[in-house]
Amino acid sequence: MEAERRGVGRGGRRVLGVAVGALALAGAVALPGQGAFAEGGRGPAAASWKADVADGFASVDALGQNGTYGGRDGRTVTVRTLADLEKYATAPEPYVIVVAAAITMEPKGEEIKVASDKTIVGSGTSGQIVGGGFFLGQGVHNVIIRNLTIRDSYEGTWNDKEHDWDAIQMDGAHHVWIDHNDLRHMADGLIDSRKDTTYLTVSWNRLQQNNKSFGIGWTENTTADITIHHNWFRESEQRNPSADNIAHAHLYNNYLQDDPGTDIDSSYGNYARGNTRMVLENSYFQGFRNPVIKDGTATLVQRGNVFVNTSGRNESGGTAFDPKAYYSYSLDPADRVPSIVSSGSGPGSAIGAAG
Repeated sequence: MEAERRGVGRGGRRVLGVAVGALALAGAVALPGQGAFAEGGRGPAAASWKADVADGFASVDALGQNGTYGGRDGRTVTVRTLADLEKYATAPEPYVIVVAAAITMEPKGEEIKVASDKTIVGSGTSGQIVGGGFFLGQGVHNVIIRNLTIRDSYEGTWNDKEHDWDAIQMDGAHHVWIDHNDLRHMADGLIDSRKDTTYLTVSWNRLQQNNKSFGIGWTENTTADITIHHNWFRESEQRNPSADNIAHAHLYNNYLQDDPGTDIDSSYGNYARGNTRMVLENSYFQGFRNPVIKDGTATLVQRGNVFVNTSGRNESGGTAFDPKAYYSYSLDPADRVPSIVSSGSGPGSAIGAAG
């Protein structure tokens, strides 16, 4: 039954002021200096980015969807206004939507309801969403959100209980790839993966200057499959991520950094909650309190992680799963993760650029 479900694998504080690795192509991982990336994190060649497809669990064929390729089969449109972004993002047809300007959300906190079969990509480093974000509802699938800066819905309250204003929120979506974005300074979460959202890959993002970075769960079911790799969690207090009731949570080559002497202190790093089964590999934790924690009901396998100036809980236990039973991937050495991720994450000048 599990083989049928998983498908077939294809390869209280204030916020500070605004302070290469691999890219998956057609399910394969390109190592630094090879394939899509060259040394220094310059990103993929401008002519190739439209053909990029997700790796990790977002690449798995399941639920009637063959991997995640977004709006590749539709028209490419360039938008510079909120009206045009909403028009194409909510349309029933597939689109590649190139965001070529800083677009301010009106009203503040607005989350555009993205429809299936969309790629929303920043043009070079110019694509920004200011004061709001995106929402993917039940059944929405085959969506890529890439190469954007999404920022600044913060309302001045650190642990804000009134403004559920996220950068990206997903409720029951599947086959989503969130890649090479800069997410920061939001009123609530940077990424919320909720209500059985599954076949999700989150890769090469910068998540920073926030109270709650990346929450996963809001469900009693244990069905979600999620890959999280090569992300830079910096100056984030909690949910880095917090993973509740995840059937298969694969985290690798992430860089978690808490800078000393700032106004933001980490509460915890990676957290396996509820019935989560987590595999945590070759990540680098610097300065974090409680870098890895788990509930008694969760299982968490650690391999090859590096901990520098960390304190508090660092836990593992039980058996989880073999990620290579679902898809292919390659690990970067953990001691190189800070340089690889800091140089290669976030928006790149070539992604979304005209070929």
